[in-house]
Amino acid sequence: MIPKTSYNLNLTDCDLGLELTSLAGGLVIRQKEGRTFILDPVRKKYVLLQPEEFVRQLLILWLTGSGGFHRNNIQVEKLIRVNGLSKRFDLVIYDSNVRPYILVECKEVSTPVSQETFDQIAVYNMALNAPYLLVSNGLVSYCVEVDHSGKSYVFMDKVPLPRTE
Repeated sequence: MIPKTSYNLNLTDCDLGLELTSLAGGLVIRQKEGRTFILDPVRKKYVLLQPEEFVRQLLILWLTGSGGFHRNNIQVEKLIRVNGLSKRFDLVIYDSNVRPYILVECKEVSTPVSQETFDQIAVYNMALNAPYLLVSNGLVSYCVEVDHSGKSYVFMDKVPLPRTE
C-alpha cells in the first residue's frame, strides 16, 4: 500500500523553503562538443545536463553544504527492484550504519510536485524502507517522515540531520 497523508494540507504550507535555484552559481558546468555537462561531486564525473539533473545537482549542493550531509553518504541513481520491476531512484542518503535514511526524488523545475510524486517515491521506498522522503523540483521541496506501520507520512519543517549512532 502507498502511504498517504492522514490529513488534507495545502502543500505550500509544507515547503521547506530551501530556495535551491539560488545555488545555481555554485554548480560547475562546462561545454564539450556543443553539449552542456555538469559536475556531479558524488559520482566524481561530468554528466549531461538535463532539467532533472540540474535539480539533482542543486540538491546535492545544498545537502553537502547547508544540509550537513557528507557526499560519501549519498548515492546517485541506483537501480532497485520493486515488485519485480526495475526502478531507478534519484538519491539515497545513508546513515552512519549504511542504512537508507532519506530517499530523494527530483523533478525538473517545470514539473510541479504533486501527490503522484509522493506516490512514486513511496513505491521506491518499498524496497528501501527509508524513514524519510524528500522531494524537490528546485523551487519547492518537501520532506516527510514515514510511518511504515501506519502507512502514512507526516510533513517535516526541515530535513532531519544525519543520524550518528
